[in-house]
Amino acid sequence: MKTLTYPVRHAVLFAVLFALSVLPLARVSALEMEIETKPADPFFAKYNPRKAPTYSDLLLKEGDRLAIVGDSITEQKMYSRIIETYLTVCVPELNIDVRQYGWSGETADGFLKRMKNDCLRFKPTIATTCYGMNDYRYKPFEEAIGKAYRDKYDEIAREFKAAGARMVLGSAGCVGKVASWVKTAAGTLEDHNVSLCEMRNIALDVATKEDVRFADVYWPMLKAGFDARKKYGEKYNVAGNDGVHPGWAGHTIMAYAYLKALGLKGDVGTYTLDLKAASATATPGHTVDSFKDGTLTITSKRYPFCATGDVASDGSIRSAMTLVPFNEDLNRLVLVVSNAPAKKYTITWGAGSKQYSSEELARGVNLAADFAVNPFSGAFEKVDKAVIAKQSFETKQIKTIFHGKEGKADMEGAAKSTEAERAPLAAAIRAAMVPVTHTIKIEAE
Repeated sequence: MKTLTYPVRHAVLFAVLFALSVLPLARVSALEMEIETKPADPFFAKYNPRKAPTYSDLLLKEGDRLAIVGDSITEQKMYSRIIETYLTVCVPELNIDVRQYGWSGETADGFLKRMKNDCLRFKPTIATTCYGMNDYRYKPFEEAIGKAYRDKYDEIAREFKAAGARMVLGSAGCVGKVASWVKTAAGTLEDHNVSLCEMRNIALDVATKEDVRFADVYWPMLKAGFDARKKYGEKYNVAGNDGVHPGWAGHTIMAYAYLKALGLKGDVGTYTLDLKAASATATPGHTVDSFKDGTLTITSKRYPFCATGDVASDGSIRSAMTLVPFNEDLNRLVLVVSNAPAKKYTITWGAGSKQYSSEELARGVNLAADFAVNPFSGAFEKVDKAVIAKQSFETKQIKTIFHGKEGKADMEGAAKSTEAERAPLAAAIRAAMVPVTHTIKIEAE
């Protein structure tokens, strides 16, 4: 081995020290190279998801046009429906216009080929993407596959940025079974999820490089699926019955990832009561009509996200809310009661009642989490039905008309006629979002 001379050793040492001194200023920081905290169970040993960023500021702006883009999982119109309904009822003041662009079997490359015609023509100001599931080709990770995914996802990000759109670039989720319908599928279930973890890290690389936001769909889904099987039984599958297309639980976890990446805060409203002063106040979006004899009447223009269902079922939104902190982070309609002389109180909201201690009420209780059925449920359902009607048409608009005979014959005419058909469906969502007057009764035990 050749010995370095003093000047050379000195130069090498200086270079190392200089690199270390500027490392915190580098675009890819040491923190970004860290691995996410992993549960202790051996199940997670082979997975090495890099540390994903968290976001505190709201990416959305009033009047944004949001494009929700992805493969067949997006075309299921479930996580996209949760996102649109959430934005409509929980933050109506933002007035977000949403379109979903799901296409079954699609890869990042597939979307690139139709991006300008199907999506950019509508001038989105913000977009979410979800690719990687078909891109990994249902096999153990290969560098060539990863490179192709990286290149195409990077190009999508650059195209959206060039069009003036902000972006949340999402990873694929996990799988619960090896896809039986893919003839070229190879490897074990663990091989597939390790491969998807590598693809997730690539998506994070692209988001970091292009300075767009990253939605980590994969890691929350993998952890939630593990926890759910322990909690609710081995048949519970966040990735769905076929192992790839999630049910409502999996889609709720996906929606949670995107809403968090968009910077939503979850403060739907707070009602503050002072029993000694017999006074009541409410935050914007809610108006106190009266507070008398322990009964508070409020008119609300903002709704909580309402979800029912079996908490032990992977087909239930309510179940997912026990696996990720959806209500805690995104869905807080809080009742605070001060100067309450009794030790316990019964709160009746709509047809439901629940007991709380005076200490719990003083800290604040989340009505959205505690009352699955509540006075907003009926109005919420009407908005949600209007959302799915519009999103169903958007699939027809793009897949059947734009890429069918009408579009091939006259694309501009097809766009104009379908937009005229979509307009009343979008208006129906806004029309369904009506103020809700409701009462909360407080009784000492």
